[in-house]
Amino acid sequence: MSYCLNPHCSKPENPDDLKFCLTCGSKLLLKERYRAIKPIGQGGFGKTFLAVDEDKPSKPRCVIKQFYPQAQGTNTLAKAVELFNQEAVQLDQLGKHPQIPELLAYFTQEDRQYLVQEFIDGQNLAQELAHQGAFSETQIWQLLNDLLSVLQFCHARHVIHRDIKPENIILRSGDSKLVLVDFGAAKSAIGAALNQTGTSIGSPEYVAPEQMRGRAVFASDIYSLGATCINLLTVRSPFDSYDTNNGTWVWQQYLQTPVSNQLSHILNKMLESIPIRRYQTVDEVLKELNQQSKIAVTPAIAAKPIPQSPPNLPPTFVSKSPSQVEQELEEMKTQFLGSSKPQPNKIQTPNPISQPSIKSKIDEELEELKAKYLGNNNP
Repeated sequence: MSYCLNPHCSKPENPDDLKFCLTCGSKLLLKERYRAIKPIGQGGFGKTFLAVDEDKPSKPRCVIKQFYPQAQGTNTLAKAVELFNQEAVQLDQLGKHPQIPELLAYFTQEDRQYLVQEFIDGQNLAQELAHQGAFSETQIWQLLNDLLSVLQFCHARHVIHRDIKPENIILRSGDSKLVLVDFGAAKSAIGAALNQTGTSIGSPEYVAPEQMRGRAVFASDIYSLGATCINLLTVRSPFDSYDTNNGTWVWQQYLQTPVSNQLSHILNKMLESIPIRRYQTVDEVLKELNQQSKIAVTPAIAAKPIPQSPPNLPPTFVSKSPSQVEQELEEMKTQFLGSSKPQPNKIQTPNPISQPSIKSKIDEELEELKAKYLGNNNP
């Protein structure tokens, strides 16, 4: 099917081989290549469509975002325009990353703005939560490892996402990787832009206190990711996991299955309301995450048993063959008694202790030692 993008068209469905809408006559191809198939989302600022790129032989799927604001008021409209443009700019600045949708095109056609980006096949984490229930601790460790590297990439390019929440994280069907989407609220953190008070933006349940006041910083994304994690663990709004009377997080009380102290520590530090007490950078979180992961994993790995030496057996004899042991025992005997061969030019001095008695005693002890170690291997 080919779907007409004219918002006023009374019958937008068309056969998939047409270039113009049968009902209103509007062009069905954007930039002569992108064909909308069906609507997949709608908000106050426009609509989103699943589409195909007919300029490529494989006709890969993509997403068309149409800017068509329904809101009234000059200020609201101006902000809507800014956000739509901002998403295109931020995606373009970020370039290519396997866990961020690639910007394919940004243009105006028939007085309407369009943004075309890579299609991510999968469900967002809010949908996953509704279908599977509360996430396990293992899933949260995986989520943190997966998404923190994406945030690290964004922050290194001076982009603050500002709207991290379960709805904006898609579990990709092909490789089960998490993809961060919707950069419409993203903000550049270059130079003076970081110090300017901006508009409070984002979903209130997941927004850091300083971001609510229009002062988003890199650590604001870390807070939002922490709030996302406790939502997935508790199946509750982050608002309902915070005790406003005492100013403390109480999300652990609503867990179906308790989590480790290591994970609790990391999430609580991500959720500090005072920015300076929070992790300041993604690198800090990753460093502690790796340390805690090793602590958590180590006890679960069964240590290989260390072979125990027989009583009085020197450690150097462990794991040696009988022939090797006999050889080394002979060397020990030689060290005690000296070589049985006469040494040239060496003056033999009498020994006050009887040499034969020493030899017999050492022979006896070495034989006992060999018997203890070799046991039934002795002939």
